[in-house]
Formats: sequence, C-alpha cells, structure tokens
Amino acid sequence: MRSKLFWAFVGLYGLINSGLVMAQGLHEQTFNCVMDPAETVRVASPVSGLLSTVEIKRGDYVSKGQTLARLDATVEKSTIDLLRTRASSTAAIDAQKARYELIVKRYARTEKLLNRGIVANKSMEEVSAELVASQSLLRRAELDHAIAQKELARAEAALLLRAIKSPINGVVQDRPLSAGEYVSQDRPVAVVVNMDPLYIDAYLPVDFYEQIMLDNVAFVRPAAPVSGVYEARVTVVDRVFDAASGTFGVRLELPNPNGLLPAGHRCELFFEKPQ
Repeated sequence: MRSKLFWAFVGLYGLINSGLVMAQGLHEQTFNCVMDPAETVRVASPVSGLLSTVEIKRGDYVSKGQTLARLDATVEKSTIDLLRTRASSTAAIDAQKARYELIVKRYARTEKLLNRGIVANKSMEEVSAELVASQSLLRRAELDHAIAQKELARAEAALLLRAIKSPINGVVQDRPLSAGEYVSQDRPVAVVVNMDPLYIDAYLPVDFYEQIMLDNVAFVRPAAPVSGVYEARVTVVDRVFDAASGTFGVRLELPNPNGLLPAGHRCELFFEKPQ
C-alpha cells in the first residue's frame, strides 16, 4: 500500500506540472498522437467450407461489396438446378385445375337433374364430395409450387453465402488463407482496414478539458518520413479521466480520401497551425 508521503509527492508534482502546462496555454502546446485506421475488419465466412478461389492479395484496395474469396459451391449449384426445374413446372397445377373444372361442370349438371327429380340426393352428395376433394387437391398443388419457389430462393441465398464479400472500402492488410484451405467461421479470410478517415488519438492534460470541444479544428504533423501538416476535427472527447496520468483522451478524424497517409504511425498534434 502506498504511503501518505508518496501520494503527497504525486499531488505536488501534479500541481507543478499543471502550472507549467497552463502557463503555456493550449495553442502553444504540442501533443503526441497516433494515426489509426477508422476500422479494422477481420472478414470471415458466414458458412464453413473449402476455399475454391481467393481473389485478392495483400495491399489491394477493395470496395464495399467486392468479392474477396469464394467457397466451393458444387453441391449448392446442383441443388439450385434441381429446385429451379421443380419451381418452373406447373404440370401438377394444370392437371388439378382441369380436373376441378370438369367436376364443377358435372356438379352443375347434377344439380339441374336433381331439381327435375331425375337423380337422387345421393348422386348430388357424391358430386359435392368430389368437388371439395378436387378443390383441396388444386390448393395443395398450388401450395407445393409456392413452396418449391421458396426453396429455390433459399438455395440461391445459400449460394450467395459462398461468396465472401468486403463489408467496407479499404486496403487488404492480411490474407491468411489460400485456395484449397478449409474455412471455418472463426478463421478470417482477410483483414481489411478502412483508411478514410484516419483516427487521430491523443491524451491531453486534464487542465485543457474545458477548452476542447467537438468539431474543434486541430492540425496533425506525421512523424518522418511522412511530411506535411493536415487538418483534423475533434469527434470524441472522453468523459472519464485517467487519474494516474492526469490526462483524458481525444479523438480526431483526418480525411484521407486517396489513402496517401499511412495508418499506425506516430504524429504530433497542434491546436494552432504551426508556422
């Protein structure tokens, strides 16, 4: 357990340091920062299977929705061919419809004969039963056809899952698997990073907390060998301080539309553009 003398020393050091920082002012300060990608996505397959092709390599730029790799889909394609044949056939419906129309006509004739007293009620009951049965069979044929179409749609959706697509625009940072390897749902096929915008993360002394607002403009100077000064805007101001260091976190967004600036690089942050 820390002694009271230790904590007293820490408090005194913090007061001295705070006085030095405040003496210089926010716009006279330089803060260390890190340039990180906005997103890092470990792209996995929604289903397991054998990789048939991998269509990207490390360093490639990919767009959202672009196919990165494909799983073997021989069985799925065969299933779709079978279901498409079944879903496109209306033979069962046509047959039941013709039978139903025939029984409807017989029902009408029998009803006329019954009204004239030529046939007995039993004949009318038999035709009525046939009509109900035929109507039921027609509905069953129509239902089977609708189910076949839905099964085809499900099989086509399952085939789409065999194509692994990028969920974001970005750069391929890693491609750990190759064609012929088995893919499980917990093994990424590729790691894609979003380079636009870049996130600039820095930690500032708590004395500046009330001076940092959302959308404040700041300037970022990447460490060598990258040159230039770039404008960024504050998007996150942490509301929880780090008591040990007396700092709070700030995140800024730096536009990087052409991906010219690297991520994972050190930088310096200014709240007034350096001369």
